[in-house]
Amino acid sequence: MRFSEILHLVRLNLTQNKFKVLLTSIGIIVGAATIVIVIAIGRGGKADVAEQFRNLNAGAIDISYEQAQSSGFSFGGGEGMSFPGGGNMPDFSGGNFTPPSGGDFTPPSGGERPERGSGESSGRGGFFSGFGEMFGGMFDGDGETKNTQKITLTTDDMDDLATYVPGLSETTISYTTKQDIYGGNIEETESYTVAGTLSDYADLSNLSLLFGEYLTDADNENKSKVCVLGYSAAKSIFGSPEDAYDSLVYIDDRPYTVAGVLAEQGTVEAGISADEAIFIPYATGIKYLTGSDISPTITVIAADVNDIQTVIENVKAVLASSYPDAEFTISDAGSKMEAANKSNETLTLMLIAMASIVFVIGGIGIMNVLFVSVKERTKEIGILKAIGGSRKDILLEFLLEACCISMIGGVLGVLVSFLVSPVISTFSIRMEMSVTGAVLALCFSLVTGTVFGFYPAWKASKLVPVEALASE
Repeated sequence: MRFSEILHLVRLNLTQNKFKVLLTSIGIIVGAATIVIVIAIGRGGKADVAEQFRNLNAGAIDISYEQAQSSGFSFGGGEGMSFPGGGNMPDFSGGNFTPPSGGDFTPPSGGERPERGSGESSGRGGFFSGFGEMFGGMFDGDGETKNTQKITLTTDDMDDLATYVPGLSETTISYTTKQDIYGGNIEETESYTVAGTLSDYADLSNLSLLFGEYLTDADNENKSKVCVLGYSAAKSIFGSPEDAYDSLVYIDDRPYTVAGVLAEQGTVEAGISADEAIFIPYATGIKYLTGSDISPTITVIAADVNDIQTVIENVKAVLASSYPDAEFTISDAGSKMEAANKSNETLTLMLIAMASIVFVIGGIGIMNVLFVSVKERTKEIGILKAIGGSRKDILLEFLLEACCISMIGGVLGVLVSFLVSPVISTFSIRMEMSVTGAVLALCFSLVTGTVFGFYPAWKASKLVPVEALASE
């Protein structure tokens, strides 16, 4: 038989049994759609990772210290000494005066609080800080002696790392705090993340400005009340980045001039979401907002990304000389990106494995239907063999039918995936549809039809013509 004649027979058999072909290919339709969607989700996940870390320098290393939770001077596992009325013991350590919770503290005339550690509060703190050193950290909740040494990384530590750790190109330090903000279109105060940074933070984090300029060394030295708004923060507070530039925003009831507005970043760097944050000079934040009660992160940039592990070991050695018993949290950007990508790849492989199972089920369906078809068409097979059809012709006819059924399912599955993708996207799942995914789904479909259709086709080709013609 000529190949064109075989194709004609295949077309007739498929067109005469449209509904059966559709039902047979359902498993392939689901499998193909799953493959396309899984690959799209995987590509979307990679794009999210790339976008999230696009502002991270590959050689960036973050150093921070997690303060141990101390109960201070307590009785029976309590959370600190209490005063009558439910108030907590004021914090006088280091010359700082923090009023008991629930109390109001009215600053002196002029609208600004005195600098921490100065004036009368300093003298008062001298007495009580001695009291704190005597009893604070002496006992934990179980009555055992406990070391409550407070470690706060400083610009001096940053300078030490820059001086004694070889292979560093840049260093900076930053911290974050939550503060009440109002101004612009905000009628009531809202809480925002305020980040205290140095002038080089923007360059190290690859932050780009939409308007104005970033904080300068002079702003930090003079403790100036200026700030830079993230893109989303500017829109939320003022309605638009244009209106935010050179306006006033009030942070903890003090006016700050908006010196610049960042372009939209969509990233997180050193725990700071740039779009949602407000950036102020490092020293300004310490003076007016936080005092010494901060947990800064020092960020260093390795000049050669291949030497990151060596740099980390040297960083640990330098910090150990200053803080012998402290354990610092050190993480590098490369490890973060690698971990995120591996997690995404693992999820993608799991989903592809699930899609493969669907394909196997669809293939079994094709094989079962073809077995039934061979049984129903035994007489037809006998006639074809009687008029000169060879085993190869019979095998090829049934195999082509299986492949056509699976390819029809594959094409329908790809179409279904493109129709379903907008619905999936509404659940905040990023999808990147691609031609590669569609081609791969069609290849899977073809392979499935070939593999699972071969055995029924082979069984059909093995039928003896006389026995086939005699069967009813």
